[in-house]
Amino acid sequence: MPSVLRDAFSITRISFWVGAVVSSLIGSSLYIFTQRSIESDAQERFNNHVKYAQSVVSVRVKSYTDLLRGTASMLQSLEKPTHRYFHEYVHGLQLEKNFPAIAGVNFAFYVTERQRPAFMAELRNEMHGYLKAPPPLDVSPPGPRTAYLIISYIEPDLFSTGHYGTDLMANRFFGKRLIQERDDGTIHATGTPIPVLSKPNDAHLGIRMPVYRFGAPTGTIEQRRAAYMGSLGIAVSLPKLLHGVIDEIPISGVRMTLYDVGNGFDINGREITDHPLALFDSRGSINDPTPPLDRGTDMFFTTLPLDFNGRPWKIVYSVPKYALHTDFDDYYPKMVMSFGFIGSMLLYALLRMLTSSRRAALVLAQEMTSELRESQNKLQLSHQKLRRLADHAYQIKELERKRIAREIHDDLGQNLLALRIEAEMLSSRTKGTQRLLHKRARATLIQIDTTIKSVRQIINDLRPTVLDLGLSAAVEWQVNQFQRRTGIRCEVNDEHGEISLPDHCATAFFRILQESLTNIVRHANATRVVVDLRLTSGWLSMTVRDNGCGLPPGGRNKYGSFGLVGIEERVLILGGTCAVFSEPAGGTTVMVSAPVSDPFPTTIPEQNERSVGSAVI
Repeated sequence: MPSVLRDAFSITRISFWVGAVVSSLIGSSLYIFTQRSIESDAQERFNNHVKYAQSVVSVRVKSYTDLLRGTASMLQSLEKPTHRYFHEYVHGLQLEKNFPAIAGVNFAFYVTERQRPAFMAELRNEMHGYLKAPPPLDVSPPGPRTAYLIISYIEPDLFSTGHYGTDLMANRFFGKRLIQERDDGTIHATGTPIPVLSKPNDAHLGIRMPVYRFGAPTGTIEQRRAAYMGSLGIAVSLPKLLHGVIDEIPISGVRMTLYDVGNGFDINGREITDHPLALFDSRGSINDPTPPLDRGTDMFFTTLPLDFNGRPWKIVYSVPKYALHTDFDDYYPKMVMSFGFIGSMLLYALLRMLTSSRRAALVLAQEMTSELRESQNKLQLSHQKLRRLADHAYQIKELERKRIAREIHDDLGQNLLALRIEAEMLSSRTKGTQRLLHKRARATLIQIDTTIKSVRQIINDLRPTVLDLGLSAAVEWQVNQFQRRTGIRCEVNDEHGEISLPDHCATAFFRILQESLTNIVRHANATRVVVDLRLTSGWLSMTVRDNGCGLPPGGRNKYGSFGLVGIEERVLILGGTCAVFSEPAGGTTVMVSAPVSDPFPTTIPEQNERSVGSAVI
């Protein structure tokens, strides 16, 4: 034993290096895991910040779109729009204060070739009265066309007349979009910057929507074409639109790059796809409007989509990782690695000690197991002896009861019968002659009859003579006696008639019935009892059911209660089984089964003795 303990706590060189290597691996794994967790948390915080910034951009785009819709509603509500109405409305919006990103608002009237001369003359007169100078207005570019979309109103006021009279439909590609806009009734945004207003890293994009005459139906394409009055547009400066968005992110060094990823047109007017157009870069300048994006594993990148009135945008947010790290984030992984290494070494030492101790414990357990098995064998032999002794005691008790009952019946019963005959003769002879003696003789005769009844009751309590007639007759007699004595309604179900079985088996089943009926009287508070006898494949089953209050939890193992214990012991001695159920709706069922020898077995199909929902107590 001392050598086992010494081996359990000894540390070899191999075990030390194994522990050191395992601890190093665990410490390194914790370092990597902690570092990745910090980086993942920083990435998540960065994503949340840029999502908020993206929502700010979306709200701004929506507010400018709502401004466009409101201006279009104003134009539709006028029977005849004029430049003065348009100017006063836009002036009241205070664009520089409320919508600083809007560089200009313009409206272009839809005019056919037949209407063009009269429209241009009216436009010249209106502009002359408004600007107090005769502008040399004409359609630009010149030349006859089927229809025109002529810019007539521009706000804020552009006194340079070079923009008035411009035909937007002269550009066949842009005109195609305007026709589609008119037929669809939707808002469209340009996919490329406006050349006249845009500068390097200062792109201006246009948003246009169709305006229809007030009250005209617009349910179909034909109705929208007939009601089409013109096109309203705004020019939006992207730097002003995105101004202050990065300031919403509480992280220094954040870069925002905006791309238009929709279809566009090259210089020859051909449609191109999968060619993102850089519109804005927070780090751009006049000399380098779109510097290349920062690359490398030391950067966080997040790309979020944005719908700019039909144009698909994407905004790329980037920031150096160190901008989201604190001083604690730098040494925290190293601290975790140190704790992991030291903790792993200690845990390894503890596990090795426990493993070695387990080996020592196994040696002791083997010795104790052999002793325990020997004790179990002795205990099993003791149980078998006790059970045989209990069986022998029950048999002796029944034999002694049978002997006492027979002696009382043969000796005391005969003597009492002879005494009764003498008393009867004395009563007959003294009748009429000796009145007092006759009276005493009758009283003695009554006393003898009472004694004979008591003796018969004692004999039946010791061993009912009806048992000699068979178990079925004894059960029927006992149930009748119980019903007469207690007033509880009883029912016996026995379809086999007389069942032939050994005397000790019949006696055991009869005593079990007596004990079950006694428990019902004492505890059940029942009004109905059913006793079933059933013989199946050499096994006799007896079931006693009542409709009483049932067994309380733990009632079967109540201290000082031996009724159910006696029933179980009697059945186990016969080699049978015993089950006690407490029904959900109330009542208790005692079911016992034991093998018996029946010279005339009757085959009866087996049935489930337990009702649905029964619980074994």
